[in-house]
Amino acid sequence: MRRDSLFFHADFRRLWAGDTASQVGAFAGHTVIPLLAATVLAATPFQMGLLTAAETVAFLIIGLPAGVWVDRMRRRTLMLRADFVRAALLFTIPLAWWAGVLSLTQLIVVATLVGVATVFFDVAYQSYLPSLVGREQLLEGNAKLQASQSVAFLTGPGIGGGLVQLAGAANAVLMTGVGFLTSALCLLRIRTVEEVPERHEDAKLLPQIAEGLRFVFTDAALRSIVACTATANLFNGAFTAVEILFLNRELGLSPAAVGLVLATGGVGGILGAIVAGRITRRIGQARSIWFVPLLTWPFQLLLPLAAPGWRIVLFPAALAIAGFGIIVYNVAQVSYRQAVCPDRLLGRMNASVRFVVWGMLPLGGLIGGVLGEAIGIRGTLWFVAVGETAALLWVVFSPIRKLRDLPREPVAVG
Repeated sequence: MRRDSLFFHADFRRLWAGDTASQVGAFAGHTVIPLLAATVLAATPFQMGLLTAAETVAFLIIGLPAGVWVDRMRRRTLMLRADFVRAALLFTIPLAWWAGVLSLTQLIVVATLVGVATVFFDVAYQSYLPSLVGREQLLEGNAKLQASQSVAFLTGPGIGGGLVQLAGAANAVLMTGVGFLTSALCLLRIRTVEEVPERHEDAKLLPQIAEGLRFVFTDAALRSIVACTATANLFNGAFTAVEILFLNRELGLSPAAVGLVLATGGVGGILGAIVAGRITRRIGQARSIWFVPLLTWPFQLLLPLAAPGWRIVLFPAALAIAGFGIIVYNVAQVSYRQAVCPDRLLGRMNASVRFVVWGMLPLGGLIGGVLGEAIGIRGTLWFVAVGETAALLWVVFSPIRKLRDLPREPVAVG
């Protein structure tokens, strides 16, 4: 193993360990909380859509100003506060269940407030990595962090479904809170001293927000990436709204089996994270952004074909193949964004991107809930599968397709 590998970077290992714990808890929660709503509180498809929207609506409400605030603060400190807040909020769910007062309204409120903390954590986290490891190691760092996310995607749903089966859905929410606390403890052990951001007391909020948006949308490659990701997320939000209902009610799977199916689908993401660096070096960063999705994302059209019996395997197979392409795409495009953005704009750039791409998730969740009521859960899956596949056309028919690699140095901004 190379001595310059991030395996030998102690503070990156701490960030990596914390992120892994946080992601496992989060993905367990993505299974546990919808199962709690569907099986214990008997939520309708529209109510599931509201719950899905609540998890990410904060990106639409505070996503843009959050970038300005992140650029004004130490990012590790902000991440720690977000972890502690998320853990405290989630612990209220089992407490309410034990007291016999848990309601769908509380789930939606908690999901919304956790989403607010997640906005700050995610923007700070993506802005923190370049200062921690250096721009020359961004590709390796993002690949390792994407591997953690993929492992969490694989194990989190299985753990969550198993805990729901064994201990009940409300008790299983504790797992998510513990994951965030573990993440905070790992971040506390990072020794690298973070520089105090330069403060401009007379700087106004709206011009600073506009500067971040202008940077994102004046770069042709970045603009096509954002459009592709935003479109995919719109349809993914609709998918999330009906996914648990489809597996539980249409396919007749138990909570443990739901977790197993989702976990099996995560195998492709882990493989994608492991080989993303090698693929990017072999075919080029630009081709990793458009060619790999072109080969893998259309497999999502298998999702609505799943049915009881042997056809159940189509669901995890489609998730695994498409997940491979999504992770390779994410490693390449996130590394590109971090490499070309000046340090002083990292928070605003990430917030601007997140505002657009994550802001589509709550809209998609509402659309999925409405369509689930109107055309049925399987019909909604067809809508999702076609839409997510079509999203890749943004990068296929962009200037990226004519390139092998993308710039790796910050671009000059006026």
